[in-house]
Order: sequence, then C-alpha cells, then structure tokens
Amino acid sequence: MTAETVHTAIEPADFLRRREAGRAARGRTPRSAQRDWGDAATRSDPVALLELQETTRVPELLPVRHTRMMVSPFTFYRGAALLMAADLATASHSGLTVQLCGDAHLSNFGLFASPERQLVFDINDFDETLPGPFEWDVKRLAASFEIAGRHRAFSDAERRALVLASVRAYREQMRRAADASVLDAWYDRLDAQQIQSWLLGERDAKRAGSRQLKGWGDIVTKARTKDRLRAFSKLVTVEDGRLRIKADPPLVVPVEDVVAQHQAADDIEDRMHEMLASYRQTLLTGRHPLAEYTYVHMARKVVGVGSVGTRSWIILLTGKDNSDPLFLQAKEAGASVLEGYLGPSEFSHHGERVVRGQRGMQAASDIFLGWQRVRGDDGIERDFYVRQLHDWKGSLDPEAMMHRGAMLYARVCGETLARAHSRTGDRVEIAAYLGKSDAFDEAIADFAESYADQNESDYRAFIAAIDSGRLAAPAAVQ
Repeated sequence: MTAETVHTAIEPADFLRRREAGRAARGRTPRSAQRDWGDAATRSDPVALLELQETTRVPELLPVRHTRMMVSPFTFYRGAALLMAADLATASHSGLTVQLCGDAHLSNFGLFASPERQLVFDINDFDETLPGPFEWDVKRLAASFEIAGRHRAFSDAERRALVLASVRAYREQMRRAADASVLDAWYDRLDAQQIQSWLLGERDAKRAGSRQLKGWGDIVTKARTKDRLRAFSKLVTVEDGRLRIKADPPLVVPVEDVVAQHQAADDIEDRMHEMLASYRQTLLTGRHPLAEYTYVHMARKVVGVGSVGTRSWIILLTGKDNSDPLFLQAKEAGASVLEGYLGPSEFSHHGERVVRGQRGMQAASDIFLGWQRVRGDDGIERDFYVRQLHDWKGSLDPEAMMHRGAMLYARVCGETLARAHSRTGDRVEIAAYLGKSDAFDEAIADFAESYADQNESDYRAFIAAIDSGRLAAPAAVQ
C-alpha cells in the first residue's frame, strides 16, 4: 500500500466522522438557539459581581477603573467580562470546545510585530483565556460591535450589518480552514499588507473610498512608530545621571514609592535580577536576547479598562548602552473569569495559563512572552505574565470609527477569531455545525441586540451604584 492509498483510505473517514460530529451538535443545540442567553429576571446582581471581582485589586486604583468604565456602555462592556461569563453559563451551547480568548471584544484585536518583523493582525489580550465553547467568544465579539455601533449612533440596519459581517466572516473562514490542508490551516495568518490589498480591491470595485484606505494607512503608520524607543521618550527621564521612569500618580508610580519604605533600592535591584533570571526559564529559546539586557528601573502602571486595579508593572532594561532600551510589562494574572463556570485551569500558575493560551491562539507571539510568580511585601504570592510593552502596536479607535471602516474591521476580527479557534479546536466539527447557511449568523445577531440591551441596563445599575456611594467615586485622573 502506497502513502497515497493510505491517505485516501484513512483521512477521509476521519474527516467524515468529525463532520458528522459537528452536525450532531445541532441536535443538542440548534443554531437558532444561539440567540438565547439566559433569564434577566433571575441573573446575579451585576454590581455584586463587580464588587466580588474587586476584592483582590489595588484599592486606590478602583476609582480609576470606575472612571474608565462609566464613560459609556461600551467602556463598561470592556470591563464587564465577568458579567457576560455568568450570563453565557446559563445558556445552552454546542459543546464544541476551543481555547477561548475569554474577552474577545473588538478592542482586544490589533496590529503588532511578529518575530519576523512583519506587522500582523491578531487577538492581543488573553487575560481570561481558558478552554470552552467556541460560541462564547463569537458572542462577545458580536455584542461588542452592536454596542460600539450604538455608541457611534449607527442606524439599526447599519449595526445589524456590522454584527452579521463579523459572524459571517468567522463562519466562512472556519469553513475554509476545515477544507484546507492541515499545515495551511495552522500557518494561516493575516498581516497589514493583506488588509491593504483588500482595501485596494474594494476601492477598485467602488465599495470603499480613498478615505477608508487612508484611514487604514494611518493606523499602520502609527503602529510602526509605537515602539520601544517611543515608549522610552515618553516614560523615561534622567535623575542624578540615572535613567528613571517618570512618576505620574496614580497611573504611573515608581517601584520605590510602592514597596515598603524600609526596602532599600539595592534590595529591589537584587530582587529584580533574581526574578528576571527565573522568568527567563519560561521563554521558548535557550539563548535569548534578554540575557544581554540589564535591569534599570520599574514602576506600577495602570493599563486598559477591565485590568485596572490588577497589579501591572513596566520594567526598564538597557542593552549595549542607554540608547538601547527595552520595556517589559508584567501583568498580574488571576483566575480567569470563566473558571467559575467552566472549571479551573489545568495550569496551577495563571501566568502560564495566559501564556500557553496566547501561544496556542496567536499566529505569531512575542518572543518575550513568559511568566513569573512573585511574593509581594504583604506576603501574598501572585502570578504574572510578562511581555514586551510596545512593539508596533496599532488598532481601530472605536470612538472615531465610521461604518465603512467598521464593516472591514468586523470582517477582519471575525476571520482572526476563526483562525485562532481553528488552531485550538476541531475546525472540521465547528465548520460542520456552522454550515453553509446564515442560520448561525442571524441567531448571533439577535443575541447581540438582546445582550446590548442588557448591557445598557447593567451600565445604568453601575452608574447608580457609584452615585449612591456603593462603589468608589470616579477619579480625577483617568
């Protein structure tokens, strides 16, 4: 028997079994059932869930978190991944499992540099990653477009088209992945040049204008300038001949102003050298450029919306001299918001949970991605994951997006999520469940509209809790 006849005899039967398993999942959960998400009358108090989540966070940063979340229902949604996890857990699902991002809203996608120094588009936040039903990520992404569309005052028809574009792109990309060769499916990724080509094609077909093309070009140009040297110029000053991260409390607080006052600067530096040596053991390569860098300074830095209040540090290192800087970011990694509903992670270290999930879902990952466990001055051990702070970062600004640009972005995000899921789940089963029709797309669009209504209700309850003093008052500094 030749290799060709073995291939013909075995692989098609296996693929057929996987397709049948995907179609069988429709019997457990019809695609039309995906529009349901639970009973608003019996769900948990959203403010109580947020209060529970904040018990492990830095108290003095909670007003900053609340300030950022109260800007709009969309910014509230960004910080409310726990609420959505609780709601999704009450709904039926397909049972088809992937590595979930866990917080796949539209602002958690963007451009960054690959190790090959290409500008790629991918998911860029994995704090909540955990295995779970594939549709949980799809629903969070779809609802984010509905909510952002409301924030931008898009019409009902425009918002519906936006959500459908994201889900249709997910379904069609998953079907392409299922039909592709194994390695083509695994290697597939999207870069800035491909998106530019799409825009040129749409312009030539008169479906997109020069303004849209220029807007994407501006995002790419800005991303290439958002690098370690720009971060260095913005964040670093010279004090007594030494490089130091500038203080900007409460958003940026140097380490010496955070740790116990009795701890000398030399002790802090010695401790950081030990921590960096331990962190190096989690990196993918034995001989790593990190070995050529020297620790200089660090500071606590507030980042994002949902992450505010967790412990996040920026670490300044230098290479051959002071003109060769590197910034690392160490973010606290607690239990995923999904773990209360899907069970605990297989990894006892939550930094490792984040890194393993990211490496599995992304087409290309940061070479500085690793993890570390640290005992704080309060005696509590906390998990962190580490990555490079800035390396060609770029994304769409939801506050300024126009409908045409948002339609392209919805397509890009939907395809990107499908690529991540096709690597970490069974793409053949999922594609068979999704099918050729738009039944799944329409159901998710109905879900997104209904859940956006609930999000607005939760937002009002959140604002009322701040007004009543139940939650900490907003901060002057955002």
